[in-house]
Amino acid sequence: MIKAAIFDMYETLITHFAAPLYFGTQIAEDAGIDVKDFRKYWDPTGDARTLGEMTLEEALTAVFKGNGCFSEELLDRVVARRIKTKKECFDHLNEEIIPMLSGLKEAGYKIGLITNCFSEEVDIIKESVIYKYFDAAMFSYEQGVKKPDPVIFERCMKALDVQPCECVYVGDGGACELERARELGMKTYQATWYFTDAASPPTGRNDAFPELSHPLELLERLADDNIGNSEKQGV
Repeated sequence: MIKAAIFDMYETLITHFAAPLYFGTQIAEDAGIDVKDFRKYWDPTGDARTLGEMTLEEALTAVFKGNGCFSEELLDRVVARRIKTKKECFDHLNEEIIPMLSGLKEAGYKIGLITNCFSEEVDIIKESVIYKYFDAAMFSYEQGVKKPDPVIFERCMKALDVQPCECVYVGDGGACELERARELGMKTYQATWYFTDAASPPTGRNDAFPELSHPLELLERLADDNIGNSEKQGV
């Protein structure tokens, strides 16, 4: 029987692509730095920023100093805009996200989160409208480990007090998360409700995994699965 649903965050529960983007390319343009020169210093910080070894402020300081344009004013402006755009993601939730999370709670499922994230995202997520629904939340920035490392999945399951066969994992498919969840023994679904022709996430559809085209479909699948398991067990 499925007892818990574990979710990815970006492009699953929320999306970057409905709000203004403020990634490396946009930051470089805003700071007046050639994109190639910006990425020379920015891209190598990716793992450190994800694993809790470097804050956004520290990474940007290194980028700006490397390009000879550091100032406190520039740093503060870019950090503020980065945080603003990250917060705006929560203004564009799929209309079924809250009903789905509420429905899972009402049905007695535990809810987990596993997200690869940066320093500026942790507090934003914790202050968001959806954070209260999680029984366990694993942030790579806090855990010092990121997907697809099985350790972060195992920590989430331990916090939820469930076994892999009692979990469903839902994500857009980035960072080989679906493959890892399935290898660990979880039932897996690819969330595609934020996939659009205008602004699809970079992962794309993966035919190796069943697709959920809208959030409330998960409740339907879980109900069918658990009814089927009960019948098999003669419950």
